[in-house]
Order: sequence, then structure tokens, then C-alpha cells
Amino acid sequence: MVQLNWFLLCFLVVYLAQTGFNLWLERLNLAYSKARTGRVPAGFEGFIDDSKLAQTTRYEQAKTSAGITEQIVSEAVLLAILLSGFLPLLVRWSRGLSLVPAGLLFFFIPGLIQFLADLPFDYYNTFVVEEKFGFNKSTLKLWILDHIKGGVIGIVLFAAIFSLLLLFIRWSPLHWWLWGFLLLTTVQLVMAILYPVLLAPLFNKFEPVRDEELAAKILAEMEKNSIRVGKILQMNAALRSRHTNAYFTGIGKTKRIVLFDTLLESHTHEEILAVLAHEAGHLKKKHVPKQLLLFAGFSLASFYATWLFIKWPLLFSTFGFNTAPVYVGLYLAWLLWGKAGFFLQPLYMAISRRYERQADLFAAQMLGSGEAMAKALKRVAADNLSNLNPHPLYVRFHYSHPPVVQRVAALEKQGAKSV
Repeated sequence: MVQLNWFLLCFLVVYLAQTGFNLWLERLNLAYSKARTGRVPAGFEGFIDDSKLAQTTRYEQAKTSAGITEQIVSEAVLLAILLSGFLPLLVRWSRGLSLVPAGLLFFFIPGLIQFLADLPFDYYNTFVVEEKFGFNKSTLKLWILDHIKGGVIGIVLFAAIFSLLLLFIRWSPLHWWLWGFLLLTTVQLVMAILYPVLLAPLFNKFEPVRDEELAAKILAEMEKNSIRVGKILQMNAALRSRHTNAYFTGIGKTKRIVLFDTLLESHTHEEILAVLAHEAGHLKKKHVPKQLLLFAGFSLASFYATWLFIKWPLLFSTFGFNTAPVYVGLYLAWLLWGKAGFFLQPLYMAISRRYERQADLFAAQMLGSGEAMAKALKRVAADNLSNLNPHPLYVRFHYSHPPVVQRVAALEKQGAKSV
């Protein structure tokens, strides 16, 4: 049985504080946005009117309401798994198994329970919320296939990585945290290289930009600025959604810029070139390698802290375990770091927003003005019903990009300097 002691109380305080704070933050952001409905930001005239802004607020409200309900259910399910005595029972069930199978079973069964609890909300978000606002293009068959493929890939990758980690723990009890860090860092690097060519094509079709005139302009602009990218591709995003986007991915020979076909259909050539220049800015500023290094630093600290944490007998007895299987310690540490780490999220988000501002500035300098990029952002905001008025505190915790109004203002200011 779970023991009521000071550690459990501390754990519950952190757990409930993170959950409660995040739910409050969602409501705060929604109220902040609703209070500003009807105030179209300066410079967005012609892209967003009062009607579109009201629709944006309704979309934000629908997403937030669904997200809050999902989070409450998900957190309640996880808390029930932790406090019900189910996990010690799971250890007893797997008593005859060796370390690796027992560890995989211990992670997979709670993971499956949470996946099944979250699945109805994913369906609701796709086929109710996104459908209502005209974004969803997916079918039930495609939605199911996506989950099957994603699940199989996730299970295979996790099983391989976690099995090796458990073997490292058995072989090197004092230094497994270092080997585990090196393993995860290697996997992260390999995935960054192989994702564009092996995994992404399992879900979407990628091909060279079809518009020959646009392709010629892209090539000329890239050559003019001595920018070398492995490939510039368009992706059939319209198969699932009307949302528009673009992204830079890959390392080394797999570097590529990917444009959603929905973006190509709704933007002018000038705006698309600006979006490409922004993505090229991530390439020139080496943002992907920098993010990998940042992730590696956090990973090293987390592995070492976990090594210390799981040697603590109170950790196991608090949650009702009579024995101390190492995989139980890893699971409990993973949960605790996830909750405590939420409060470090503003640091990572601030770095990410800084990179986005640098890429915007690069695009403005590359094209001689920030006007085209500003127009592209306004159109993307209108097409995606983006929240134009997020609460500043919500931005700190959840926005990897600066709010679009701030980005547009900075680009237009840069454009004015260039004149």
C-alpha cells in the first residue's frame, strides 16, 4: 500500500501544483484573448477583420476547453495508477520475468492505459473541433492508420532504447547514467539525421516544389545568398488538415526545407520566398545543432539526478513497493522530472523564441526588407486562426515562437530601417 509520509506529500504538492498551475494558465490565456476580441491589431487590416477575430476566439475557446478536459482526465488516470496500488501489483505479476521484459511490461501497460484514456480526446479534437472550423481533412481510416504507425514506431524505438538502458544498469551500476546519456544523445542525433528520409515519408508524401516558376525563384534566391540546402520539398499536408506551415529539418546531407502544400496554395511567391528565407535562417544560424546540444546538457543532468534518486529506498516504499526494481525507480523519476521540469520550460521556450527572432531578422536581411515575411505571417495567422492576443505568462510557458503580432511589428520595424 501507498504510505502517507512527507515524501508523498511533497510529491503530491509538486504534482498538483504543476497540474493546477497549467490549468489556471489555460483559463487565464483564454480570458485574456476573449477580453480583446474585436480589437484587430494595427497592421493586420486586410488580413483579419472583426468577424475573423471573433472566429479565432471561438476556435481558441474550443481548443482550450477540450484541452482542459483532456488534461484533467489524463492527470486523474495517472494519479490513480500511482496511488491505487496497481504498480506494485504489476511488479508481482512480472516476478518470473527477467529484467528487460519485466521493465518493458512495467512501462507499456500504464502507457497503454493512458493512451486509451487520451484517444477519445484526440478523436474529438480532430473530428469535432478541427472539423467545425474547417481544418480537418483526415478520414477515420487515415486517423486510425496514423495511430497504428505512430504506435508501432514509438514502441519499437522505446523498447530498443529502454532495453539497452536496463542492460547498461546491470553491467555498470555506478556509471550507467553516463552510458545512458551517451545512448540517448546518439539516438537523438541519428533520429535528427534519419527522420526526414525514413520516418516522415511513412506519414506524408514529399516531392520537389511543383510550381516551376516558384522553383526557379527559390533556386535563384538561394544561389544569390550562397545558401545550400539538401532539398526544398512540398508535403501533402492537405491530406489531413488545412493548416499551413513550413519547417527546416535534418542534419548534414539530409538537411531540407519542407513547405506544406496548403501554404503553397494560399501564399504569393514573395511570401513563400520569405518563409524559405526564415527557414534558411535556422540553417545559417545552426539552430538545430544548438538545440541538440541544449537537449544533451539537460539529459546529462537528468540522468545523473536519476542515478542518485533511484538509490533512495524511501522512493519505493512510499508508493507501496516491497522491493526496489530499477525500472520502477526509472518510472517514478520520469514522472517527477516531468512535473518539476515544467517549471523550467520558460527557459527552453525563451531560447526557442530567440532563435525564431533571429531567423526572422535573417529573412528580412536576406530579402532587403521584412515586409514580405510580415505579410506571410499575417496570412498564416489568418489561415490558421492563430491567437493574436496570448497572455504574456502563457507565452513564457507554451510559445516556442514569439506571438505573431510581436513578430510582425519587429519585421515591419526592420523594413522601415531598410528604407
